[in-house]
Amino acid sequence: MKTLEKYSFGIGDRFTRQGEAQLRAIIRANKNGIPLVPVWNKSNREHQIVKTVPSDTWKEALSATKKLGYNGNWYVDADHINMQNVERYMDHSNFFTIDVADAIGAECDEDEWREIFESLLPFAGNLSIPGIEETFEVSKDALEGTVKKFYPAIKEAALIYRSISDVRGADNYVAEISMDEVEDPQTPPELFFILLMIRKFEIPVQTIAPKFTGRFNKGVDYVGDVEQFRKEFEQDLMVIDHLVKSFDLPANLKLSVHSGSDKFSIYPVIGELIRKHDKGIHIKTAGTTWLEEVIGLSLAGTEGLEMVKSFYRKAYERMEELCTPYATVIDIDPDKLPTPAEVEGWSSELFSNTLRHIPGHPDYDPMFRQLIHVGYKVAAEAGDAYLDMLEKHSEIVGEQVEENIYDRHIMRLFG
Repeated sequence: MKTLEKYSFGIGDRFTRQGEAQLRAIIRANKNGIPLVPVWNKSNREHQIVKTVPSDTWKEALSATKKLGYNGNWYVDADHINMQNVERYMDHSNFFTIDVADAIGAECDEDEWREIFESLLPFAGNLSIPGIEETFEVSKDALEGTVKKFYPAIKEAALIYRSISDVRGADNYVAEISMDEVEDPQTPPELFFILLMIRKFEIPVQTIAPKFTGRFNKGVDYVGDVEQFRKEFEQDLMVIDHLVKSFDLPANLKLSVHSGSDKFSIYPVIGELIRKHDKGIHIKTAGTTWLEEVIGLSLAGTEGLEMVKSFYRKAYERMEELCTPYATVIDIDPDKLPTPAEVEGWSSELFSNTLRHIPGHPDYDPMFRQLIHVGYKVAAEAGDAYLDMLEKHSEIVGEQVEENIYDRHIMRLFG
């Protein structure tokens, strides 16, 4: 089993142009005593929209590490893969996020789940987990419901895991299981039984990405009760700690936070709790780098500003099309968005201030930010015109990307 380090940071990059800027932020963190490793992540959906292939992400990471002389470990994540698309990632990934959210609650024969249910029956009743004050009441019926709900997903994860291992070898990649893109969060007792089922299927998972309480919308802050998140996140840490110590799960098993970019109100909570309990964390970011590209171009001068204003206009006109694939992870009220006519009159400063995520800034608009976040398809359609503009203004764009990852993300977690 390839062993993932304690602290890992997913750096998504829609257009594979900011590898060096992203890695500079990680190197700065390392020099300041924060032992992060970079994980370049890009989903199949993003590859399809931007017209890239998995080898492009690998080449970006390899080029950045060589150019900057980075000698630490690094990873390329086949992000949110399933049985239908995993094959294309085999040669150019060493981290696989196995997404089984769609299999949760799927139909399955009783003969399949009954054996695991019977093996878990000793945990029914009063479930007590060291480090958690409250005791969870788990009835036989509730346990049966949990097993029936999550068994199909774990079975699917095992199938995908075996298919990757058959090609790459089980010791040549990191396995993560993701079930975050669903409506209902998994409770700490559910996580307990999910992980025991993963153990039964002999999947040496190193990170688990559950759905947490609250909204984890793309590119904006956490929406929800921070104290409730604190309680459940700490309980999840204790569930993992107990299972690692008592049930032989991988010693470095850790929580993974998806749509983790910009969750500034809970970063201090996450940082506090992982330090308190000496636990690792994987934070996955994606579209936040594309947003910093837009900010950089808005500051680059007239031609860059005009281009990103045109992106907003097209995204506004195609809002339903662009938002539908991300419906579970965005909240946009069209009536509260600035019109393209309004944006047309904005200065570079106003455009960048409206888009840049600075909590409390009078110009910042999270709905404007979310629409541009899902609007990267418009930039992809611009093709070389957009890529050439990024190259022309690479210095100012790179500055925005590095500052965003290091100052607003890493330092909020570890600073």
